[in-house]
Amino acid sequence: MAGKITGFFREFVLIFSIILIIVGVFILLIGITGVVEGNPMNFLNLSNDVLNWGLYFLILGFILLGTGIWYIYSFNKNRKFLLDELKTNKRSELLKMHTELKNVVKHLPSKYRKMLKDKEQELSIK
Repeated sequence: MAGKITGFFREFVLIFSIILIIVGVFILLIGITGVVEGNPMNFLNLSNDVLNWGLYFLILGFILLGTGIWYIYSFNKNRKFLLDELKTNKRSELLKMHTELKNVVKHLPSKYRKMLKDKEQELSIK
């Protein structure tokens, strides 16, 4: 069950990262309006009950925003590394990085796994 959930999130990591960033920014704004004295930025017309929890919203917003940014950064870094390494037509260069490429592909959607398998078949790598 956990493998299916992880696989689902791995397939849509970019979409979930963007959603995390959007929600994180929204909650961060709520937290900032709750923390600032006098609430001059209360453009959302939030009640005082919500604004009293401003510090907690601020912390939660930072966590969500940071997590979303980290996942987008990690996805793009792994994707760029894989695509740069797959451009080579030399078997020896691909063999040097093969174990690292296998580890990177584990954290990317399945289409990148297929791209690596195709390249392995093209260069006769087991």
